[in-house]
Order: sequence, then structure tokens, then C-alpha cells
Amino acid sequence: MPHAPVRPGPASAKAPVRLLRLLLVGAGGRGSVYASHAASTGRAQVVAVAEPDRRRADEARQVHPDAAFFDDWRELAETAPEADAVIIATLDPDHVEPAARFAELGYHILLEKPMATNEGGTRAIAAAVERANVMLSVCHVLRYTPYTAGVKEIVDSGRLGDIVSIEHLEPVGWWHQAHSYVRGNWRREDLAVPMLLAKSCHDLDWISYIIDRPVRQVSSFGSLMHFRPENRPVAAADNCLDCPVEPDCPYSAKRLYLGCLGDPGLERWPLGAVTDARTPEGVEQALREGPYGRCVYACDNDVVDHQVVNLEYEGGATASFTMTAFTPLAQRKTRIFGTRGYLDGDGVRVTVTDFVTGQEETLVLGLEGPDAGSGHGGGDERLVDAFLDALTTGDPTHILSDPATSLESHMVAWAAERSRRSGTVQTLVR
Repeated sequence: MPHAPVRPGPASAKAPVRLLRLLLVGAGGRGSVYASHAASTGRAQVVAVAEPDRRRADEARQVHPDAAFFDDWRELAETAPEADAVIIATLDPDHVEPAARFAELGYHILLEKPMATNEGGTRAIAAAVERANVMLSVCHVLRYTPYTAGVKEIVDSGRLGDIVSIEHLEPVGWWHQAHSYVRGNWRREDLAVPMLLAKSCHDLDWISYIIDRPVRQVSSFGSLMHFRPENRPVAAADNCLDCPVEPDCPYSAKRLYLGCLGDPGLERWPLGAVTDARTPEGVEQALREGPYGRCVYACDNDVVDHQVVNLEYEGGATASFTMTAFTPLAQRKTRIFGTRGYLDGDGVRVTVTDFVTGQEETLVLGLEGPDAGSGHGGGDERLVDAFLDALTTGDPTHILSDPATSLESHMVAWAAERSRRSGTVQTLVR
């Protein structure tokens, strides 16, 4: 008879805090980050892991040596270990089934974004957690950063007056686009999701969080403009290692991945997605034999490399969002236009202009330094901390987006995709 998950109750001021027990479904990059941070706090332990990839499972064993390991999440669900919650960080198409099943079993859920690869799956997850009366935290990590907390405080204080419009940019980065969305796992919609869902659903969520009103109408434009066969240089080879024009190509796999060697951060990512090798010979072998050495103009990619989304909110405020590959890899940039003031931010600093005094004030709100972006500006850690707080107290308000809010942000992204494909303005139906 499987053990029923333990329900967290209100924490007592005098009673010792019980160590929370977590399950991990998917021990890849995102799942490992969340689970490792949870364990590092001393407030939680991972008691079971489901991961079919042998290398990733072995890496997870090093971090969670006392956990039970399963090759498939269904085996884990069948066993139903005694635990408080499950972290689900499988590949995008594999979210719906485990989320619905673990909700049915009574586990609270930390779910990597996007929730699902289609609207039906997204709605199914929201319905499943509502039926089971369990807490769901979707990994909209941008809500949890110190930078976001500071911007939200300024907006909510009324310092900018009423928000009239927002302009928000996600600079994907030229080599990041080539790595993840031309050569990598998110290059094709049938293997993952549209680019807007894969990369930017939490940007759309972030804008709505700042404006704090529901979206009314959506329009969008975008396409795969550059990474196409017709833009391939005449002399280009199928693989960068054989290519005579490689030295002059911005998207050279040879330059990118060999350039990661010797930098621990870059060796973890992006090189870690390519190979475990840490020698020039090993990296070149991986580029020769795997997908990451391919010419960016000779891949099977179909996701967009640039897209704009226009949003109208209840009450009339508007926002424009731009996602583009053709930038350095950098923090998001945002301008907020209010009736009493203006805010210009870059993910770390904001400059606020007061329309009454004409004075400008620059504030450092976000994390600085070379590693500031590695955890989404502190959002990864604070997301997990908030989830642990919710589990400890039984209070879901520690989670900054409830299931209905997360569902809406995904519906906005799907509406934008319908608009992009049809050339129509989409009205959100609730």
C-alpha cells in the first residue's frame, strides 16, 4: 500500500520545523538547479528521483546520495513515496501526464515552464491541481528576482502614477539562439513548443505581473528570417569543422564551444549540453558526431528568430514585447511609462524620472557580477525558497502566481501565436 503524501500544516513557533521531503522528476539542468538549492537550504531533502538518462541520474546521485532512483516517473508514481511535493522538470512535451498524476496522488507541484506544449495540456494541469486541491508553482522565475521586487514596489507605490504603457525587450543573444533554438533541443515546434513559449512565456507573465491587470487583446508578428537555407554562404560546409567560411561566421560552433574550455561556468552551459568532454579533441569529436556542429543554415529548425507581441490590458494600458536573436546575451530591458514618472531598467539598475521635479534617480535593484544571470538574477533560488515557505506553512500566498494566473500567461502566449500565424487581433476569452 503506497504511503500517502504528508500534508504541511501551519508552522508552530515552538515546534521544530520538519525537514520537507521532495521528489524530482527530470534531473536535467533546470530540475537539478531547483532540487540542489532546496537541499542546500537544509530545509528539504530529495527522497526520490526519476531520470531515464544514465549520466544525469549518476550526477544526481552525487548530490542526493540517499534518494531512491527510478528510470521512469510512472514507476515513481506507482511507488508513491511519502513526500510533500514533486519537482517536475522533464522535457516540455512530458509535463502534462506526470503533473496530472502527481496532483491526483496529492503532491504539491513545482513545475518548470512552459506548463505544456498546447493549450489543452495547460488547461488540463490547471484543472488537475484544482481538483486535487494541491499547490502549484509554475517556474515563472522572473517574478522572484530582487530586481522585479524593486520594480514592483516602485510601480505599486504610485511613484510613476498610472501605468500607461510598457516596452520590454528580451535580448536572446546571437550565439544562444544558435545553440538552443537552431541546433539544440528547442529548435522545432514539434519537438518542443513555439519560441515564444519556450523562451518568453515568463516575460509575458512578468509584464502582466507589473501592470497587475488581465490582458484583453493580443497581436503579434514574427518569423524565422535568418537561419534558413537560402541565407547559407555559397562555400559553406554542412559542419563547422569542415567549413572554409567558419572563421568569418558569427555562429561558428568551433569558436563557441572550444571557447568554453577553461571557464567552469561555460563548461556547465552551453558546453555541458554538447558533451562531457573537456579537451579540444573531445569537443571536436562531439561537434563532428552530434547536432551542435551543424551549419546554422543547414539545420531542421523552424522556430522564429524574432517576434513582437502587442498587448492591451483591461483599463486601456498597453505593452509591447520584443524577442530577438540578434543581440548580445544580456539582461532584459524595460521602459515603463506612467502619468507621473518614467522608469528605464536593464535587469540590474533602474533610472526613475519624476515628472513633477524633473529629477532622475538611479537605483541598483538586481544582482551584479559575472554570475548574476546564471540563476535568472536570483530568481531560481527565490522561487524555490518561496515554494518551501508555502510547503512549510501550508500558505499558498508565498507562491507569487496561482494556477489561474499561470494559465492566463500561457493563454496570452498561445493567443500571440494565433495572431502571428493568422494576421488577426486576438481577444482573450475567459
